[in-house]
Amino acid sequence: MVGQLSAELANERAKASATDALIAHLKLQIARLKREQYGASAERTRRLLDQMELQLEELEADASQDALVAEAAAQKTASVRSFQRRQPARKPFPEHLPRERVVVPSPCACLACGSDRLSKLGEDVTETLEVIPRSWKVIQTVRERFACRACERVSQPPAPFHVVPRGWAGPSFLAMLLFEKYGQHQPLNRQAERFAREGVPLSVSTLADQVGAAAVALMPLHRLIEAHVLAAQRLHGDDTTVPVMAKGKTDIARLWVYVRDDRPFAGADPPAAFFRYSRDRRGMHPSAHLAAWAGILQADAYGGYGDLYREDRRPGPVREAGCFAHARRKFFELADIEGAARKKSRGERTAMVYPIALEAVQKLDALFEIERTMNGLLAAERLAVRGEHSAPLMDELHAWLTAQAAKLSRGHDLAKAIAYMLRRWKAFTAFLDDGRICLTNNAAERALRCVPLGRKAWLFCGSDKGGERAAVLYTLIQTARLNDVDPQAWLADVLARIADYPASRLGELLPWNWSPAPALARGA
Repeated sequence: MVGQLSAELANERAKASATDALIAHLKLQIARLKREQYGASAERTRRLLDQMELQLEELEADASQDALVAEAAAQKTASVRSFQRRQPARKPFPEHLPRERVVVPSPCACLACGSDRLSKLGEDVTETLEVIPRSWKVIQTVRERFACRACERVSQPPAPFHVVPRGWAGPSFLAMLLFEKYGQHQPLNRQAERFAREGVPLSVSTLADQVGAAAVALMPLHRLIEAHVLAAQRLHGDDTTVPVMAKGKTDIARLWVYVRDDRPFAGADPPAAFFRYSRDRRGMHPSAHLAAWAGILQADAYGGYGDLYREDRRPGPVREAGCFAHARRKFFELADIEGAARKKSRGERTAMVYPIALEAVQKLDALFEIERTMNGLLAAERLAVRGEHSAPLMDELHAWLTAQAAKLSRGHDLAKAIAYMLRRWKAFTAFLDDGRICLTNNAAERALRCVPLGRKAWLFCGSDKGGERAAVLYTLIQTARLNDVDPQAWLADVLARIADYPASRLGELLPWNWSPAPALARGA
């Protein structure tokens, strides 16, 4: 009886785990479909999707574990049938993967009667995915010398070009080193530990030497991407902190990003992200970055951009376009009912939830709903839709914000959130006059996400040069990602070819023009 009860309990646990995993899987699918169809519904959407994926991962593991426990318990009793969990659907393995046939020896005689008169009817094939540990090799480039018996001179073919002068690292190794450090946020000391476990001991200083040399070799592409970004008529701009080592302390430096992305209004030019580094956040830095540029800048309300917006600026004033995501966030924090409930359940101190803030979020969400219906349309089509649907909502929002501001004290949190929009109303209404302008600056925030992720791994930059080098590599890797190009494969091919590539044709190596070399395309 005890065994039967234990088996039934294990079955019920397995059923509950499987149900929880299925519910989490369906919720994640619904969230992804909504995001694909309508775009991000809030600034936290991407983070919430990551949390849902992590939760699904744990629930699936729990369901698998509980199902095996239930099966083992059911085998100990004859009266309880084991719970059969519905396994998650798996796609077939990619066709490009090599197949290795392992044939199980067939019987030489019939297992029933012992006759040896057997004929093959067919075969059942079970595919198992396996991985071969990374292999290392040393390539020896041999240049033979020959002596001429007629003139007694020595002939020898010239040494092949190498991306790093007197370098010892091949292009694929360099690409892996760079992408792991700047694309996967793995510091060199961790990479060196992994290499040593694989039987290739390399010191951190040796690896760092190669990283610095590779960054210098890739600088021409960085300059080409910069020129492409600054040729745009509209840019997204943003910055984030990056700790940098100083004498006996850590200073807070900045990484700036400028993103060209014309896809929301069906622009034909490829997207790109251009990073710059500075030791501080003074306004002189964006002014220097964009000294020769004029156009529309979508950014937050950072005062350092003020010189760019001057009417007497040369080569021309930059037009400011406000970010509704920043404006909405200020109201959202004051109307986060769910967040306040979670804090209250944990016994934490909760902030006041204001109905006015909730109403403001709803009014702003109505504008976002209109924008989602025209993502990817031509600028003229977007402008027409905004004139018909968004303009009346903006007039209503302005009147409502003005009325609410008159009721609140100047130091109130709500009054500050309202003043943020009213003081910059011209920038927030710019999207009604130009179909190219987006409602948010999320393009720049997405491009910058790699820096906060990296900060958790490498903690700080070792020097100003390290910050500048990070800006170069972030530019290359994030631009490749924006163009749906594998950054590591692209870097490996570029590093193999750039040393002897004609300077006038370097544009062919940019991610949106790139075609892999034949050897790389064949997987060599």
